[in-house]
Amino acid sequence: MEWFYAKNNERKGPVSASQLRSMVVSGEVAGSDLVWCEGMGNWISASEIQDFDSPPAGAAGAGAGPPQGHYSPQVVPPGAQADSSADIPYPRPVGSKPPANGKAIASLVCGCVGVTCCGILIPSILAVIFGHIAKGEIRASGGQQGGDGMALAGLILGYIGSALGIVYLLMALVSS
Repeated sequence: MEWFYAKNNERKGPVSASQLRSMVVSGEVAGSDLVWCEGMGNWISASEIQDFDSPPAGAAGAGAGPPQGHYSPQVVPPGAQADSSADIPYPRPVGSKPPANGKAIASLVCGCVGVTCCGILIPSILAVIFGHIAKGEIRASGGQQGGDGMALAGLILGYIGSALGIVYLLMALVSS
């Protein structure tokens, strides 16, 4: 079984289970360094591994590939060669937030525009549409996308803007 490890925000490997075990024992790989092998969904700290000869309990089924779309080519160090393991998800640095969903940002912007321009319903309607789509994508991403709060704020503003727009239109119809 081949293992990969991340040290100083640099992905390294593959190494065999016995090599990785030796590196952990010698301190070359710290317990807080992240490790990954085929069958695991996400990177975990080396200290969580009991047996390097098999994936940890609770990992994805044997033979399951890594989640697709999580590896970013920008994390390959300059001069490093691309290899067949390029689709391995790279761990985010500890404490970093996942990138915000673009539709969540669009929902918030459209919601703000819709509330400030009461007579125009289109931005408010777009805020609601983008907000619902973004919340679904964020939920389905398994923690790889952020922006849930922005999507929720966009939804709320979108609904408020839509209500204000309808009231504005009704007042215009009644007064004419």
